[in-house]
Amino acid sequence: MLRKFTKLGIGILLLSSTLITGGASAITNTPVADREPMNTQVKSIDGTNVLYQYGEPVPSFDTWTQEEQSRNYLSLDGKWKFAMDPNNQGMTEKWYQKDYDDSNWQQEKVPGSWDLYDTPGFGTYDGSNFGEGTAFYDGDAWFRTHFSPDDSWKNQFVKLNFLGVNYRAWVYINGHFVGEHEGGNTPFALNVSEYLQPGKDNVIAVRVHRRADFDSYTSPDAKPVTNDVELPYKPVDYWRYAGITRSVYLEATSNVNVSKILTATGDHTLTTKVVVYNHGDKKVDRQLVVDPGEQTGGKPKSQEIELNPGEVKVVSMDFDIKSASYWTPESPTLYEVTATLYKGKGEGQVSQNGIGSVDDSLSTTYGMRTIATEGSKLTLNGEQVFLKGLNWHEETAANGKSMTIEEYDTELNHVLNVNANFIRNSHYNRHPYVYDFADKHGLMVLDDVDNMWLDTKQEALQTNSYGLSRALVLSMAWNQINRPSVIMWSLQNESQIWDDQQVYRDWLSDMKSAVKSVDIQNRPVTWASGSSWDPAYDLADVIGLNEYFGYFYMKDEDLGTTLEAVHRNHPNKPILITENGTWAYAEEELKHGEPTTSGTEEWQSAKFLNHWNQVTDSNRLDYMAGYTFWVLKDYKQRLGYNQQINGISTMGLMRFDNEEPRLVYETFKNAANPFK
Repeated sequence: MLRKFTKLGIGILLLSSTLITGGASAITNTPVADREPMNTQVKSIDGTNVLYQYGEPVPSFDTWTQEEQSRNYLSLDGKWKFAMDPNNQGMTEKWYQKDYDDSNWQQEKVPGSWDLYDTPGFGTYDGSNFGEGTAFYDGDAWFRTHFSPDDSWKNQFVKLNFLGVNYRAWVYINGHFVGEHEGGNTPFALNVSEYLQPGKDNVIAVRVHRRADFDSYTSPDAKPVTNDVELPYKPVDYWRYAGITRSVYLEATSNVNVSKILTATGDHTLTTKVVVYNHGDKKVDRQLVVDPGEQTGGKPKSQEIELNPGEVKVVSMDFDIKSASYWTPESPTLYEVTATLYKGKGEGQVSQNGIGSVDDSLSTTYGMRTIATEGSKLTLNGEQVFLKGLNWHEETAANGKSMTIEEYDTELNHVLNVNANFIRNSHYNRHPYVYDFADKHGLMVLDDVDNMWLDTKQEALQTNSYGLSRALVLSMAWNQINRPSVIMWSLQNESQIWDDQQVYRDWLSDMKSAVKSVDIQNRPVTWASGSSWDPAYDLADVIGLNEYFGYFYMKDEDLGTTLEAVHRNHPNKPILITENGTWAYAEEELKHGEPTTSGTEEWQSAKFLNHWNQVTDSNRLDYMAGYTFWVLKDYKQRLGYNQQINGISTMGLMRFDNEEPRLVYETFKNAANPFK
């Protein structure tokens, strides 16, 4: 039965009777460029590596909710005009022009996923309409909106911030092209200062493209559609929601501004590196004051800086924070560091402290914690930690990828309710709110990117020319750098390792060195390998292993002896099970039965407990970093299996439609963390 192939841990699936990864030739799209479009670079400035995209330092996106008093903000969330462009008329007919008549376009909510605009029964287990509706529209679509910033926005440095557009976006303001972005799960900022018209009507147009997964979603002879430089480059078993899927907002600062604060902590110490940027055309003097935050015991420090036009500087400071408490899952204490730029006395009103007026300020939260590998142990604040974790996908039946805050709270509170202390963001970066929640609630996070199921050819292209793999891991580390909840970086999931081992190693080495170059906290690096014998495990700080013993291969009891063999091969590395799980029937009449009967909830629960007990065996705890169940909730996919139940993979602790818990929910909840 097709529903058995609900998680492709060995990289194959059945689509009716056709083995699509080998039996049907793929339709390959021509790459659109020789290099990823963001022009991602790392530049060493004052001894600190700074991430650049579009020729400017990548700013902080904490401001999506943490608005600064010295800045102007304008949310663009709401109703936008929307039109599909199946014949690629948009460019020739100039749908991006300010005066283009979009009066006959439909109105749709942003953020939103166009998959849910008009798809019958999208969130149900009824597959009778699978293949119908906007969920299966691929190619180009356009979004347009009007806005009117007031005159206070004049002579400001203005960024247009997108928290997520899937998959590729081309952005225009008042008819002017301002930038292209690739990667649906990474925020990006575009400088629109010269095109903005304060006090007038302005128009933003966004062209969005999603590659098809197949040339047909219902034919038994469907051919996969690939693009060698996209990530993922071929169909994968999660739903790649399309559209402006996360919030959009405008942010205006002084031309002299704080772009980013980087933090690293030790034992009651804090290091800050403040990225300051003079976007103006005049040389300026500023005083930078950095405050490590209330209740830390740290005192503010200041430094005079001089900035030439267009210059970026990084100011480093060290603080004693003797009153600070450690961030732990049990007590996730957070602090706020603020960096403020003051004008010189001759450039504005003098403040009460005798220095000039505030030119710009930026704050970010942080936690005092350390994460490290010590031999075969993973340690948090110097103590060995065991990660009881869940994989999960960012989607709901009601809103697809464009989840509401209430939906995030519901999902993530389920993680807390089953006594997990860890989530793996499989297989992409999440909305900033997820990291906020994890920081505040003590959830540890393995952050992940879209490097899923690459083959040797694509690994080589990413390393040697296109560079999107590198760009995405750099963005991940830079954007989440201050998050105490994020304890590890993951580089890839189940990609090709055997065809050319040197290509594979070069790809991983390139990404690992990129992450290490910007992460001043030096978090461990891992990836989710599909093999216990990965030839590049020596490069990993923590061995990440997706395992499906007794499901796809061998027997359940082979897990324990395999873990022991992996440990013998790599005695000084912690081992983390990054995936393990099994499916269960969705149909009411088939749900329950014997633990030995495939597909029953009893079978799913027993399988989990069997593997959990082997991982947490006291003889293996010296080197086991944790166990991550696949998956929190059933999830949607367009890969071709389970069409009869609407393309839903039924491996979750809960159902997709109503989040009804399965038997394994309580079994997982009652599985005691061995270090508690």
